[in-house]
Amino acid sequence: MTTIIAKKRPGRPPDEALQERRRAGILAAAAKHFARRGFQGTDVQDIADELKISKGSVYRYFPTKQELFLATVDHGVRQLHEYICQSSEHVHDPLERMAAAVRAYLAFFKSHPELVELFIQERAEFRDRGKTIYFRQRELRVGRWEDVCRDLMASGRLRKMPAGRIVGVMGDLMYGTMFTNHFAGRNKPHSEQAADILDIVFQGILSESERKRLGHNGARNGQHGK
Repeated sequence: MTTIIAKKRPGRPPDEALQERRRAGILAAAAKHFARRGFQGTDVQDIADELKISKGSVYRYFPTKQELFLATVDHGVRQLHEYICQSSEHVHDPLERMAAAVRAYLAFFKSHPELVELFIQERAEFRDRGKTIYFRQRELRVGRWEDVCRDLMASGRLRKMPAGRIVGVMGDLMYGTMFTNHFAGRNKPHSEQAADILDIVFQGILSESERKRLGHNGARNGQHGK
């Protein structure tokens, strides 16, 4: 007697695009709930109810509430950098590219204030993790802007100094502005605020005569170029 072994049919391959859409939907809903109620006050069931899915479906993507929260922050930061990149990558002039990035940064947080709340909660709830997601992600991307600064210095459009110094100061300025806007409830249009920042950074606060005086004194004291 011949034994016939039935071949197991392969299951339907996962729809990766559908899975990504579901994952993005969960993260978007989670951002709203965590921002409104805090990490401790948010129940994953509330997120599931909003999306009309089971709590288990959320946990299939994110096994714990902590993983969901951290993924939500990470997703928000990635969206920020993607928005900045999309807003500046096609700008040919490198100085204008930097200006476009500043405007995009402020515009993003104007539209996504919930992400600021998540930054605050991440630091409060997960202090033991050390460096926050925002700064981990920033460190991965500074090289691009340091290259822009080096090109501008090579062409004589920026005074020479370590490129990391410029990017670091600009990054800290934008980060502080974002928090100040959030806490102070500023309603000034982001385009106007960006113009103010760029004017101070690019033009400085000293008059031409004062810059020359300081440059002359620096050269006389052997400090010029330091």
